[in-house]
Parts: sequence; C-alpha cells; structure tokens
Amino acid sequence: GRGHWTDSSTNPDAFAARDDTGTTLRERQERTRLVNRVLKYYGLGLKDWSGNAYILKGNTGKTAIVDNLAQMWSEAETLTGRRFDPLADDLITDLASD
Repeated sequence: GRGHWTDSSTNPDAFAARDDTGTTLRERQERTRLVNRVLKYYGLGLKDWSGNAYILKGNTGKTAIVDNLAQMWSEAETLTGRRFDPLADDLITDLASD
C-alpha cells in the first residue's frame, strides 16, 4: 500500500529526533496494537497483511482491505454504519479501564 505519514520510512525527517529508531515492522505492529484498542470498542479488529495493507474485520464477518490507517477509519465507519468519535465519553472510559 501507499505510505502513511505515521510510517517513519515514508517521512524520516519527521522522526529524526527520536531516540528509539525501531524497525518498520515493529512500528507497524505497535500502531496496529494501539488502533485495535479503539476498534475493539466498535466491534472491529485490524490485522497487518504482509506489511503493505491491513485487513479490517467486524464481529459480523464483514471485511475490508485498506492501504493505511487514514483509509481504515472511514472504512470502519462504513462497515459498522456508525460515526466514530475519538472523544466519545464511553470510548474514553473503556480505554481507561484497560
């Protein structure tokens, strides 16, 4: 898939001051883990697909392949039929309880 601004390999200057340089795969795995904490609240899950795309899957079995995290959020809303609000009180409470 196309590179996303959160990928240090796509935008190395934005990450130049970091002490922990990690591998691209490790960065991607960490982003996926964090995103899954939010998606779980909406009944969705995200898996890396060969390091160049993601598979987004809902509890109902609906699935979508997305290139990057920006595309994933809009596709997640399509799969669930719900608008995602990252500042929703219920979501924040759920994340804080983990």
